[in-house]
Parts: sequence; structure tokens; C-alpha cells
Amino acid sequence: MVMVPRHKVFVSFHHEDQWWKDAFSALMEHNIIDKSVSDGDIDDENLQTETIRRKIREEFIADATVTVVLIGQCTWQRKHVDWEIGASLRDTPLNPRCGLLGVILPDHPDFNSARPRPALLPPRLADNFRGTHPFASLQHWAYAPDAVRYWVDGAFQRRHRQPPPDNSRTQFRRNRGGSCWNGWS
Repeated sequence: MVMVPRHKVFVSFHHEDQWWKDAFSALMEHNIIDKSVSDGDIDDENLQTETIRRKIREEFIADATVTVVLIGQCTWQRKHVDWEIGASLRDTPLNPRCGLLGVILPDHPDFNSARPRPALLPPRLADNFRGTHPFASLQHWAYAPDAVRYWVDGAFQRRHRQPPPDNSRTQFRRNRGGSCWNGWS
């Protein structure tokens, strides 16, 4: 059996899915180094948007090598998830680009669907999941640490894939509402 290295993983999720985030951290406790933001780590009530974005990138994502997006029913709506994916895709001398992995949670409408609907995924993740050489990968939740470790390593291996990821979408200014977004535009 080939050993897969431990990676520094930033986990992006909607805080309504905290239970799944905790389950992921427990499942992967010995397989990853968790770099996630916890409640109270950033005072988003008293800070300006750009300061929050900078803190996420410089204090949490900066030394991560892979970003895992836990995708629940409303994850696509969340501005912080969009910002975290965007920060993860940037490649700068101080903060190298992260690999990107989406994990569809069991309470998501497309869980175990062979063709998840892009309009129910975070838009910036969906932008990078399409095409003949997608930058991001998409998996369905599994209680299998070995499988998840391979998914994370695969995302790590794709970090410098060409062409580079699509990070051109305008960042969310606020959380979105509705049952889905318009899909690829």
C-alpha cells in the first residue's frame, strides 16, 4: 500500500454544517493538519470586509496546501465560503495556491447523484469542476479515512495544473438567498 502524506487542510463550510465539519475533523484527525477557522476566530461584526478576507487568507489559508469545501444544502449561498475558495485559488509568493476538493454532504439534495447540479454548488467551486481538465474534484461524503486521504492528495497534486483555475467570478458581497444560483453563466 502506498503511503499518502499528511496535508495541511483548510476546511470551508457553512456554519449550519458544523456537525459535519466536526465529523470530518474527527474522521481525519490523524490524516490531516486542520487549518480551519472556528467560531470566534475572526470578529466579523467589527471588521471591514477586506480585513476579514485578508485575515482568512494570511492567518488560516496561508500555509494550507488543500482546501476542502463541505457542501451542504445552503453552502452555495455563503459569502465566507466564496471568499475562502477565492483566497485558496490565488497563487502569490507569500501564499501559494491550494488544491480544491468539494465533498457533498449526505443532507445535500444531490448526495450520491452521478451528476450533481452546478446550481447547488458554490459557484466558484462549480467554475473549477467543469471542463476536460478540471482543477477541482468533487466527491460524496464517505466514512472512509483512506479514501478521503487519497481525495485530499489528489487535490494537492492538481494545485499547479495548467491551465490555472478560474477565479474570475466577482466575489460575493453578501450571502445569497433562494433555492439555487443560475448555474454557469
